[in-house]
Amino acid sequence: MALRLADYLEEQKKRGRKSDVRTFKRIAQAFRPYMGQVILIFLAIILNSILGLVNPLIIRLIFDNAIPQRSTNLLFFCGITLVVMPIFIGFISTGQTYLSTYVGQRVIRDFRNRLYLHLQSMSLRFFTSMKTGEIQSRLANDVGGVQSVVTDTLTRIITSVSVVLSTIFAMFYISWLLSLITLSLLPLSIWITYKVGYTGRNIQKNTQKQLATLTAFMQETLSVSGILLMKIFGRQQLTQERFEDENQKLTDLTVRLQMMMSWFSMLVNIIIALTPALVYLVAGNQIIHDPRHSGISVGDIVAFTALQALLLPAIGQLLNVHVQIYGALALFDRIFEYLDMPIEIIDAPGALKIVPEQIRGSITFRNVYFDYKRNDPYTQMAIFDSVKDKSGIGKDVAGEDVAGEYAQRENNPEYSTLKAISLEIKAGQLVALVGPSGAGKTSLTYLLLRLYDIDRGLLEIDGYDIRSISLESLNNLIGVVTQETYLLHASVKENLLYARPDATEEEMVAAAKAAAIHERITELDNGYDTIVGERGYRLSGGEKQRIAIARVLLKDPRILILDEATSSLDTYSERLIQQSLVPLMNNRTVLAIAHRLSTILSADLILVMKNGEIVERGTHKELLARNGVYTQLYNQQFVSVES
Repeated sequence: MALRLADYLEEQKKRGRKSDVRTFKRIAQAFRPYMGQVILIFLAIILNSILGLVNPLIIRLIFDNAIPQRSTNLLFFCGITLVVMPIFIGFISTGQTYLSTYVGQRVIRDFRNRLYLHLQSMSLRFFTSMKTGEIQSRLANDVGGVQSVVTDTLTRIITSVSVVLSTIFAMFYISWLLSLITLSLLPLSIWITYKVGYTGRNIQKNTQKQLATLTAFMQETLSVSGILLMKIFGRQQLTQERFEDENQKLTDLTVRLQMMMSWFSMLVNIIIALTPALVYLVAGNQIIHDPRHSGISVGDIVAFTALQALLLPAIGQLLNVHVQIYGALALFDRIFEYLDMPIEIIDAPGALKIVPEQIRGSITFRNVYFDYKRNDPYTQMAIFDSVKDKSGIGKDVAGEDVAGEYAQRENNPEYSTLKAISLEIKAGQLVALVGPSGAGKTSLTYLLLRLYDIDRGLLEIDGYDIRSISLESLNNLIGVVTQETYLLHASVKENLLYARPDATEEEMVAAAKAAAIHERITELDNGYDTIVGERGYRLSGGEKQRIAIARVLLKDPRILILDEATSSLDTYSERLIQQSLVPLMNNRTVLAIAHRLSTILSADLILVMKNGEIVERGTHKELLARNGVYTQLYNQQFVSVES
């Protein structure tokens, strides 16, 4: 259902009021598996906070009792205590640091694992709607950005709160007047922190967005394909200028954030410096003018300033943590934004677990409709976020229906990419899909793989609705050689075994021979252990494609999809592969997409597609006799060339 922009922004405004509390709850849930360690950290911090009060009180005892009473024993006891106490505190702090690091790093690990798993489960629509660099930035930069906060912040908060509470209690025990003076400037510090934190969160969010933009740009231009494109068209200077522009934006945001933090630290330090001065002024004035009735001793002042040395940094740390948390919330919001994205393609309740041996391989399309843009949440989200960034949440926005196109598509099947597709493919048949680019041939195979779900109609394998078959089973049933061959930056062997890690050496070699690539592999420097380079760029297009075919043959699927599988092969290699595929047709259904009609002349059934519809179907001879679209395609490739 299409959303109206005004409704979307109003919903975002309502969510914004509760988002911080919800985010904090979700962060707290991430620590739940490590609650035992968190409790130990808490106990260690409490103990350290209590032990930290001992030395200031011992100093008071030295000035008010040991020295005036000339007690050597008491002075010796106080001296030993001042030496021993930091040792105890140091050992406890070391253990606390280990536990804090242990918990923090595992929480970050869990976030990475969850985000990566969630991204793996997203539909192909998500990855075609988002930039690869943007996705990588969320996983690397955003999760990495909260690492220090997750690792240190919990400990720092508990430590600072414990020190503040215990120190204030000890300060009031010594002098209520000096305590009130010490705390008098605290409201000003809190107000400054709130303002800085709110502004810093917005700057941090914009910084991460710009970092994601820069990461996406680098990923796009520094990949093998990007570099090749740049050099072919001589666009190095233009690309460099754009990179410098995006990099400058990131630099400006970073400088702005750092300067804001610097001003904040300066103001907090000024306040912290003023507080002891006020204490010395008030306490010293009372002792000078009324030493007998002031109720304040020299030992009180020394102990009090020692306590201030504990309290004020702890308060400053709490204020800094508050600012850092606001900045981290922007990163957590971006992480949770991805984690909250719905997974479109999922197993139905009670999905069938089917092994390939149970399937013969018949395929049936019954009045199937499909459109890429219908119910596309990612495209809508991009539109909404773009308008939101320009207008701002909470501002009045015209009630224009920015999703009108999607609403129109929702109610009108004629906008579909695929329209009224009905066909039956028998088990073991070789069926070819032909037609001009953009006719919907690849889209039809995507539906069979459940990379997308159909909008209307029914798609079956051996009478089973494919939506009732588990995704794992469906993946095991179908093998694909895609139009764009993708190889990992690994050895030939690793690329082949990617399809079936438990395959034997003999099975791997047999698959390579069937794809007419074994001899070429043995000619490489390290044979099957040769590294193919990123995306296989150390190999020719034909070699890559034959390895991709061997990889699918090793998988031995019941249904085989060849999407322009021989488009990069020379005539000799193409003939070898066609010959090797003949015995493999037994007990296997093959769906082949081809622009080169010479590769599918012997197909059992040829489907001619145009504008998302099947306009003709039949064998090569039958279609030529009709003198229709297929005949035109045939004449374009053969007759025009011969003339």
